[in-house]
This record gives sequence, C-alpha cells and structure tokens, in this order.
Amino acid sequence: MPKELKFYKIRATFICAKIAHPPAGGGRALMYFVYVIYNKESKKFYIGQTTNLSERVSHHNNKEFKNSYTSRFAGEWEVVYKESYPDRVSALEREKQLKSYKGRQFVKEKILPL
Repeated sequence: MPKELKFYKIRATFICAKIAHPPAGGGRALMYFVYVIYNKESKKFYIGQTTNLSERVSHHNNKEFKNSYTSRFAGEWEVVYKESYPDRVSALEREKQLKSYKGRQFVKEKILPL
C-alpha cells in the first residue's frame, strides 16, 4: 500500500510529508528542499534541491560552481519558491517534475515575479 502524502500550504512554501516515524533515538530528521531561485537582472530561474538552502543560495551567488548554469549570469539569485521533503528520493522526484516542460510552465505562470 503506497504511503499517503499530505500537503500543507504556508505562504509560498509547500511542505510535503510522507507519513512515517521519527528517526530512532529521537534525533531531528534531515529535511530536503526543492527550490526555485530567480535572477532579476537576467530574468532567469533555476530549480535545484539541497539540505541547506541558505548555504546553497550563497554558493550560487558567489559563483562557486564555476561551469554551472547560474554562474553564467551577473546579478543576485534569490529564492522565490521552496518545498520541503523528509527524504532525498522525494525531493529528487519533485525536482525532476519541476524541471519537466509542464513543471517549468508551472514555475513561469504561478511562481515567478512579473
């Protein structure tokens, strides 16, 4: 039987959680984020996933990924959308959906600033 997904909308952030038990030992679960960043100067957006969103955006803005898509453009990248997931598999599935043609259309029509 597939696990049930629950979606909660909090401002422009969506949280998707699979019903599961907390980690053994009572530790904090590691969250994965699927994000959309936007560069106003170049009018470009990028979709990615990470466990540390603020650090990843800093890497994009400091052009630490030398030959990456985001390093090609001048200007500041800012987070315009994010979703959180309890595991990397779910985050990668959602990232793939958003990077598809229909996913990019959703980002352009519903998320990006005018």
